[in-house]
Amino acid sequence: MSTKNVQRKISAEDLQFAGYLRAPMAAKPTAIGLWLHTDGLGRREVVPELLAAAIYPGEAATDLVLEHLLMLDESGFLEFYKADGIEYLALRRPLKLDARLAWSNCPDPPVRESSRTFAAVGGARERAGARVRAEQSERAGRWATWADEQEHRTRPPERPLLLDAPPIGCPDHPHGAFRDCGPCGTARRRHDRWVREARYGEQLTDYEQSQETEAGWGRDPF
Repeated sequence: MSTKNVQRKISAEDLQFAGYLRAPMAAKPTAIGLWLHTDGLGRREVVPELLAAAIYPGEAATDLVLEHLLMLDESGFLEFYKADGIEYLALRRPLKLDARLAWSNCPDPPVRESSRTFAAVGGARERAGARVRAEQSERAGRWATWADEQEHRTRPPERPLLLDAPPIGCPDHPHGAFRDCGPCGTARRRHDRWVREARYGEQLTDYEQSQETEAGWGRDPF
């Protein structure tokens, strides 16, 4: 089936077709491509690789087209049917063409009520479902690995603040003195102030990290 020499025009009425309006935005480019790449009656044999090459030339879009075909089936833009073991699709609203071009080499679809009993796109539903399950399984495995790493992550011990604090005494009494010594008192106050400021800094750091964790909770780290 060739559509290269067929003049196609998508009208404003076509774009108001309910099956097109109900289609997800992601699938609308494929819907437009199907209007342009089906025969005079809006039919075509379903070969996802050929459809992808026609609608998205130069792109690896076979899986994308499969997903869009299923979406367009659900929205009522098209229907799938089988004849002699071959699968076809038929647009619910083909474009209006010159009567000389309104013909098809594809067999007529069966009664619409029974069309959904056929396996769509050569088992595309099963293929798409398997793909989704595989992606979910992979993602769950990655989450489990990440959670396990967080649970069992080993951290080096933190250096005690007092090891970096100023001495508690003066140069003559670096460890302090029991008897009265003015310089020792000044050094002790300096020591205590440094420790309080350092601990406050650590508390602020812990708070900011907890806020970042809460803000990022629920996001996919992958």
